[in-house]
Amino acid sequence: MSNIGFAGGILLMLVAWAGAADEATLYKVTTQRANDRVDVKADKDRVVFSVASPQGISHAVIERAEEKWPDAVVLQLHLKGLESLRVVSGESIVEASVSSQDGHPRIWLDGQEDAPLNKEHPYWMAIRALGADGKLSKDFPLCEGYLEVPLSKALLEQNPKSITIHWIDFYRN
Repeated sequence: MSNIGFAGGILLMLVAWAGAADEATLYKVTTQRANDRVDVKADKDRVVFSVASPQGISHAVIERAEEKWPDAVVLQLHLKGLESLRVVSGESIVEASVSSQDGHPRIWLDGQEDAPLNKEHPYWMAIRALGADGKLSKDFPLCEGYLEVPLSKALLEQNPKSITIHWIDFYRN
């Protein structure tokens, strides 16, 4: 390998490393339990927070370092089912659950479970259960998949400095 090729390779590795380091510094994530893990994958217009929680019941606070949240904020909950999800964003609280019978989500605001939202509501979140292959799944408990939760734009409209997510797995340990 020539010196130019070697130097170019080093530069490419440094650029890739700097990009990966930037993802970690764009968001500060604090979890309730030491063994909870939230991985961050960000680009210019989208961020994905991939949550793994061995006990299946916990919460995390996600604080942004940038001036505003990206256009798309997605949670990937690596749980076997979703008894409860609560997302607190400033004054707004959106809650959800996913039926372990048919995979249908129920979403409501501010503790009003008896008044579920419909797909036209600005706070609606199109929650989907996905298998390990990334395809829709109706199999519960989810063994290798995850629940994908794209947060509504209305939820982040006030641009809070942080959001807090609470989750409870139907099948927790």
